Amino acid sequence: MRRRFATGLLLLASVLWLLISAGCTAASTASEPATVPARTEETAAQTEETSAQNTSGQIYLYGESHSNEMQLKKELEIWQGYYATGMRHLFVEMASYSAEYLNLWMQAEDDTILEELYEDWEGTQGHSQYTMDFYRAIKETCPETIFHGTDVGHQYKTTGNRYLVWLNYKGMKDSDTYRQTLDSIEQGKTYYRDNDAVYRENQMVKNFAQAFDSLEGESVMGIYGAYHVSLEGDEQTSRMAAQLAEQYPGRVHTADVSELYAEDPVLEEITVGEKTYTASYWGEQDISGFSKKLVSRKFWRLEDGAEDFANCPTVDDVLPYDNYPVDVSTGQVFVLDYTAADGTVTRLFYRADGTFWNDRPITVQIDVSGLA
Repeated sequence: MRRRFATGLLLLASVLWLLISAGCTAASTASEPATVPARTEETAAQTEETSAQNTSGQIYLYGESHSNEMQLKKELEIWQGYYATGMRHLFVEMASYSAEYLNLWMQAEDDTILEELYEDWEGTQGHSQYTMDFYRAIKETCPETIFHGTDVGHQYKTTGNRYLVWLNYKGMKDSDTYRQTLDSIEQGKTYYRDNDAVYRENQMVKNFAQAFDSLEGESVMGIYGAYHVSLEGDEQTSRMAAQLAEQYPGRVHTADVSELYAEDPVLEEITVGEKTYTASYWGEQDISGFSKKLVSRKFWRLEDGAEDFANCPTVDDVLPYDNYPVDVSTGQVFVLDYTAADGTVTRLFYRADGTFWNDRPITVQIDVSGLA
């Protein structure tokens, strides 16, 4: 089943992009972006229950495949559009202390802080030159951006501990920021100890709501993996966006950047054994940031003959849905070419069987040698 996203954000993003010519670097009065839906009486009644909550701001969530150059460029354009309307708060899929480091870097004269974060991200999809270019472009064109990290405490042994030391040095050990950092670190320890994706998803909702409610009416944009932005649930738990939509009725708007802005895929032919299949090509991804031996991978999806691969035996390797630059449905077959640092290319085949690994939907590698 394909993920369902609100297509109205495509039009909204286009309108906002037209506003960029007014200049992202100029300060402006905060206002609601164009075409924001009116608040309903029901929503107004619910939000008047407590003054502590953000009672009028809208939430615009964009799903992505991490470190995809094309998608990052589009996300930058979208953020520049919102920024031109007065929006300043950008929510991102990282720990709170990592976002706080980005905010410090936004005020710094050099890239030392950003480069330290980049080193901490080694081994993750965020360790990519495309990601660095994205943040540098935000600093250059939208310098008043304020980042909010709402994920659990990734890199708690490096970034997290370093930020605690910095806060202590600044005499902020008794501050809310220090306590929030400790909480984020504990979330990270729990997640990695138990390998519990459901726990992580629920903590992301809690962290998002806490940050959003503190803004007192400000609208925000968020960039997260497409899995977290889907309004569809799965057997384990409702995803982040779905839970937020229940908590803030009528104010959560979602879109998948990879779907909204993807060009029609190029159709090519892939031969397996003596049979040729039609395959859609979905681009190449730089993976040098989280792999020491591999530099990139290319994606194809077979558009016919998937039934030929239904009985191919599985190999002890899986690839989660959120690694793909396109939606994945049960029964589909994908072809990936991995390019190593020495230039050698390895072709692997993956099949979507509707299975899960650590509560994440996955594709499984299959052995196609029997089709030769």
